Amino acid sequence: MPGSTPPLRSSPTAERVQLTGTALALIQLGAVFFGLGVLGRIAGKVGLSPIPLYLLGGLVFGTGGLIQLHEVEDFIHLASEIGVVLLLLLLGLEYTAGELVTGMRKSWTAGLLDLVLNATPGVIVALMLGLGPTGAIAMAGVTYISSSGIVAKVLNDLGRLGNRETPTILSILVFEDLAMAIYLPVLTAVLAGVGFMAGLTTVGIALVAVTVVLVVALRYGKYVSAIVASEDREIFLLKLLGSALLVAGVASAVQVSAAVGAFLLGIAISDSTAHDATKILEPLRDLFAAMFFVLFGLSTDPRTIPPVLGWAVLLAVVTTATKIATGWWAAQRAGASQLGRARAGAALVARGEFSIVIAGLAVAAGAVPDEFAALATTYVLLMAIIGPIAARIVEPVMRATVSRKQTLRVDSVAE
Repeated sequence: MPGSTPPLRSSPTAERVQLTGTALALIQLGAVFFGLGVLGRIAGKVGLSPIPLYLLGGLVFGTGGLIQLHEVEDFIHLASEIGVVLLLLLLGLEYTAGELVTGMRKSWTAGLLDLVLNATPGVIVALMLGLGPTGAIAMAGVTYISSSGIVAKVLNDLGRLGNRETPTILSILVFEDLAMAIYLPVLTAVLAGVGFMAGLTTVGIALVAVTVVLVVALRYGKYVSAIVASEDREIFLLKLLGSALLVAGVASAVQVSAAVGAFLLGIAISDSTAHDATKILEPLRDLFAAMFFVLFGLSTDPRTIPPVLGWAVLLAVVTTATKIATGWWAAQRAGASQLGRARAGAALVARGEFSIVIAGLAVAAGAVPDEFAALATTYVLLMAIIGPIAARIVEPVMRATVSRKQTLRVDSVAE
């Protein structure tokens, strides 16, 4: 038409720039995925969790690292959020409401001891480093909660799932997971800087939500399962992932925490549906959770680690001792042998995915100093390595100790 403006067309140069940007993003993302696969394989070969290596990968490619991944930062950020949701969803799928209630009844004393002994060192060190009350609350969660994923894998790898002390270990982990369902909304409220009454309301909503979900899961779990279940794997996956993201989004909107929303949804899905959901979601969880660990590494400047390294080592030593003490005491009450008590304590040492979830929330909110990310990263790196090693060496060490004592007794009698 006369007088009309011709449509704008991209110049060849602009198209080349756009194509170059897309190509660079694909190259960077492909390199990240492939690199994580290599790191995971290395971790498997040496019998460790891949989490420390994923964090190291993030440190290499993040702020202050060797190379920065500018083209894929937005994707990694979104993928990491999905990773947190899937981590907590699959954690919820591991339990039925009945198991949670039974676990709470059996383990509440050991759970409280575990909470006090392992959260306190994190609070003290955070305050001594000047991280403030917010940093102290966040660090308490980082040092408190064991990695249920690493613990379960180590127990399975060592063939200890049928041991007498294993129910004690699992009951403490159940307590920790339920405690986190209350702790995360508290942390979210603190990070958001809401007032006392608003924070109290958030905690109240979380408590009501946990109670309602447990009641629904106990009485009507089969109906919840029926809603998401499907014989078609594609439809099943879409319904599972869609419902998890929807529930997580709604939970986040009312400041209860997206992670808690996903955890509660997992509890509500029961029986064979939960088993099938676990199998179909595990590969996605591993992929997106790896992105989360990378993102946390990306957000940590390696140059901030040396000043807090000594504190991280101190925390690692203290909380290794307190976890072993917790497991030993709980297993002793359950009638386990000395070897069983030692195995129970050593199994609880590992920290990993959920410590990083807590630290990641604090860092993303911008409510903690840079030193916090460095301290949390270094601490989790140490504990994710120490945990599996402690679980593996405790039995030969204990057997050697017993043998030495028997030899000394024989020698003393001979004299």
